Amino acid sequence: MGKEIGVKIRQLRELKGFSQEYMAEKLAISQRAYSKIERNETKADWDRISEIAALFEMDPMDLVSFDDNLIFNNCTQSGKFNHFVNNYPEKLIDQYEQQIKRMESEITFLREQLKKGK
Repeated sequence: MGKEIGVKIRQLRELKGFSQEYMAEKLAISQRAYSKIERNETKADWDRISEIAALFEMDPMDLVSFDDNLIFNNCTQSGKFNHFVNNYPEKLIDQYEQQIKRMESEITFLREQLKKGK
């Protein structure tokens, strides 16, 4: 069974580095109302899904069909990689790469801070 839309929205929001407050502000709703969408306590209608997808710079259908398992679970327990052709939008791939660069930069900064503290 696929993930519920709220989980997908949360994963993509975190990938983009957006806060719930940012998303709520852009959607002109309260942070609490936005949080309920991510927790699947409030059903998002197609108009709301389209608005959220626009914030992520992706097609609403890509948002609905987003599955991080296809991205992260391409390696078997034996360590051998499965080869497959993915059809992920280039923007989504770029977003992952940008997030990785931000995290690498943050790790470098934190390591430097640790060295200064010694």
